[in-house]
Amino acid sequence: MSTHHLVLDGADIVYDVHNRPVSEVDRPLVMIGQPMDASGFGTLAGLFPERAVVTYDPRGLGRSTRSDGGTENRPEVQAGDVHAVISALGVGAVDLFASSGGAVTALALVARYPGDVVKVVAHEPPAIAALPDVEGAARACDAVTERYLARGWGYGMAAFIAMTSWVGEFTEEFFAQPEVEPGQFGLPAEDDGKRDDPLLSARSRPVIDFVPDFAALKAVEGRVVLAVGEETGETFTGRTVRALAARLGVGVTVFPSHHGGFLGAENGYPGQPEAFAVRLREVLG
Repeated sequence: MSTHHLVLDGADIVYDVHNRPVSEVDRPLVMIGQPMDASGFGTLAGLFPERAVVTYDPRGLGRSTRSDGGTENRPEVQAGDVHAVISALGVGAVDLFASSGGAVTALALVARYPGDVVKVVAHEPPAIAALPDVEGAARACDAVTERYLARGWGYGMAAFIAMTSWVGEFTEEFFAQPEVEPGQFGLPAEDDGKRDDPLLSARSRPVIDFVPDFAALKAVEGRVVLAVGEETGETFTGRTVRALAARLGVGVTVFPSHHGGFLGAENGYPGQPEAFAVRLREVLG
């Protein structure tokens, strides 16, 4: 693996090239997430030894620093950063696998820079814009942040797990539930005093609230694959990806495992990375 720095306006972006050098002969496969950084793609990248795989840390996360004075993680800004990384590779269009918030960034990227990609697999983007209960979903996300700000990481993460595990629309039944305790999920209840978690704070709220350019995405028909884990069902990100697909008039492609189905055993919530890689290879063609 080789590591590279790319100095942009307001950020120093770090990206890695795995397996083999980037060349014009074999189209690179770029993998992005958010708020997860490049470290989460180690297992999956290793399962594509025949390709140069590029991973990166979004600005302000992992090894990528920011000097723009901002703290929010905005998909349109991150799309510009990913565009800069792809341009720096110097080999033209790439294939792109994007997870979670990274999948929202991928939708922003392909709408703005369609020439950057041959095919995009957007796996469970958590954008709520197309949900029929968008107001309830926004309220549920607000409740997670409020609990985190009030009581710290353990309570915020417990609320996040409960919210993302809820099946179906966010009705009054959801909001009437008793608050879950961190111990129910093996999480610490102690408050470390920090309130800058990129997932639980409001820093990534622009990801949730992002409204894709549906007209631009329809114009690149066939280039964007919306993907869902077979275990995700009708929980939060299963519903968001299906709602986005319905808005675009396309189907969803099923992948093995759950929201993090590509994660390896080194992760606390591993999926089925080998089976996931087989499916991704099939979908990319």
